[in-house]
Amino acid sequence: MGFDHFAWVFLYLAVGTVLMISLVTAGHAILYKRDPRAAVSWAGIILLVPGFGAIFYFLFGINRITRRAQSLRSRRKPLERSGDPRVCSEEKLLSDLAGPGAHLAPVARVAGRITGRPLLEGNRIAPLVNGEEAYPAMLSAIDGGSKSVSLLSYIFERDSEGEKFVEALIRAKGRGAEVRVLIDDVGSDDQVEHALASAGVRVARFNPVRRPVRSEYLNLRNHRKILVVDGRVGFTGGMNIRRSHLVGTKQPHLEQDIHFRLDGPVVEHLQEAFADDWAFSTGELLLGEAWFPRLEAQGPANARGIPSDPGLEQDALRWVIVAALGCARSRIRIMTPYFLPDSALVAALNVASLRGVAVDILIPRVNDSKIVQWATTAMLWQVLQAGCRVWQVPPPFEHTKLLVVDGAWTLLGSANLDPRSLRLNFEFDVESYCQELAGSLERRIEAKISQSAPVTLKEVDGRWLSIKLRDGLARLFTPYL
Repeated sequence: MGFDHFAWVFLYLAVGTVLMISLVTAGHAILYKRDPRAAVSWAGIILLVPGFGAIFYFLFGINRITRRAQSLRSRRKPLERSGDPRVCSEEKLLSDLAGPGAHLAPVARVAGRITGRPLLEGNRIAPLVNGEEAYPAMLSAIDGGSKSVSLLSYIFERDSEGEKFVEALIRAKGRGAEVRVLIDDVGSDDQVEHALASAGVRVARFNPVRRPVRSEYLNLRNHRKILVVDGRVGFTGGMNIRRSHLVGTKQPHLEQDIHFRLDGPVVEHLQEAFADDWAFSTGELLLGEAWFPRLEAQGPANARGIPSDPGLEQDALRWVIVAALGCARSRIRIMTPYFLPDSALVAALNVASLRGVAVDILIPRVNDSKIVQWATTAMLWQVLQAGCRVWQVPPPFEHTKLLVVDGAWTLLGSANLDPRSLRLNFEFDVESYCQELAGSLERRIEAKISQSAPVTLKEVDGRWLSIKLRDGLARLFTPYL
């Protein structure tokens, strides 16, 4: 009897403890998950699977990025901005955008308040099409560096092109330059790290995965692509480091893309983003003239770097995009390989179209992810019914990420229009107010449209029921694609 009594007491205590932990954990999810769908999902898992649900939430649901990033970032003294003549005032921006682009000045106001970073004048931004143009320019910059080289890439493969970068970075180290290389633990292979580390180059992995399997679908990945040499020359965009971006070669998988070279004060924003990620990954603070020299005007573009991440800068990019779509008057041009917008972006695109703005959305005809292609197809009716035009770009796979508004405002960088980029990954983009740059990119987009096939609402609605079910099922996984 005594044994049975204590067994029942122990059982009651254990069940009560598990239920209490589950309730407290569910409460944490309800209080701290910004997306109601995420809060409901986590609370349901926690309560429906007592004990194990709480453990699962503790391991995968709590965002520890914010606290650690805040602690490390606060140790690096921010760059002095007060009275900086390179900061573009609203009056100067209105003057530069005089005419058809002046109505976009409020976008700069929104971006400034959200990011806390100033719009900087005097930048030159040059598009580099595909690996044929981008890689030689990047390698030449590395070989010309004497003080510092900082390189961040989501994918860095040690194939024929990656090997050239490995050798260039080792040469820079041999010349006495300070070299730092940060690669994502999921996106990049181990051979690059081993080759660089064995040559004495400082290399680190971002947010190492402590799981037996690395998957591209894991969250909190660093999807940024940043190269800064001597703190003066910067490169960013959507291009990784691997041979597939050489579209003139013969291989199974090719990727079209546009990367960008940046000269001028905005390069500081690239270097700041890299320095924050490096400090987050290693604890080392990059300070001083070698990393942050004084940068003077180099060109006509007013520009600002916009880092976004699931911690300190969550939703920053989304809000800037919504602001730009809301200010558009004549045309919006979007190129993205992964088009899975949330309800806020769908609403902004539809309202713009209903206001009379011409909205063109370019996506790949053949995606490199079947499930993403199915999910995208399942939601296209949401923008087609309001008059947005969707175009499918023929192969090779179009990996370009661009948003151009009214031929005056450009957003370029690493982010796709999907939940993974806008909520779950670390991204870096640049907004530019420059009619010359926007015009040149619009002409490229128009050339793409002339080669592309339109997607119609009739075509989307006319799919077989089995196909609609397949695509609809894929759309349910949109937050994780």
